[in-house]
Amino acid sequence: MNGVIRLSKLADYGIVIMTHMARGPERQQTAPEIAAQTNLPLPMASKILKALVHGGLLVSYRGVKGGYGLARSAQDISVADVIVALEGPIALTACIEHGPGECDIEALCPARANWQRINDAIRDALDGITLLEMAQAVPAAFGVPMGAVAGDGRSPQATALVEGRAVGAEVK
Repeated sequence: MNGVIRLSKLADYGIVIMTHMARGPERQQTAPEIAAQTNLPLPMASKILKALVHGGLLVSYRGVKGGYGLARSAQDISVADVIVALEGPIALTACIEHGPGECDIEALCPARANWQRINDAIRDALDGITLLEMAQAVPAAFGVPMGAVAGDGRSPQATALVEGRAVGAEVK
C-alpha cells in the first residue's frame, strides 16, 4: 500500500492556468487561448476557468474583446487560494475537514491533535507561495534561466527553491 498525498488534476491544472495568467496579468485571454498555451484540453480549461471566476480569483469579460483576467494582483493570490477555489478547504483528514464527530475512532485517536498541526503547516506552506513567485520560478528548460529574476521580493523559501538550495543554506 503506497499512500500518496497528491493534488487532484483539477487543482494541479488550475495552478498551471493561474501561473500562466500571472505571467501576463495585464492581458485578457480567451479560454481557447489559455487552453492552447497551457496544453490543456479546452473543456477542462473552461471548467477550471469558470470555477476560478466563481472562487473570485479570475474575472470574466464578455463580448468581442472578452476573456479572463486576474481578479487581483498575482502577489495577492496564493497557491492555497487556487486549491481552495477548486477543491474546497485544505484538509488531510476528515476530522480536520468536518470537525468533531465525523470519525469512528475519534475518542481513541492518539493522532488527532497533531493532524491539525500538520494540516496547518501544509496550509501555511501553500499560503506562503504566491502566483507571482510561481510565475517567476520557471526552470531553465522552459527558456528562463533559474535565478534570473532575483531581487524581485520572493520569499526566502521560493528564492531557495528557484536557486536549488536549502532554506538558510550559505550561498558561495
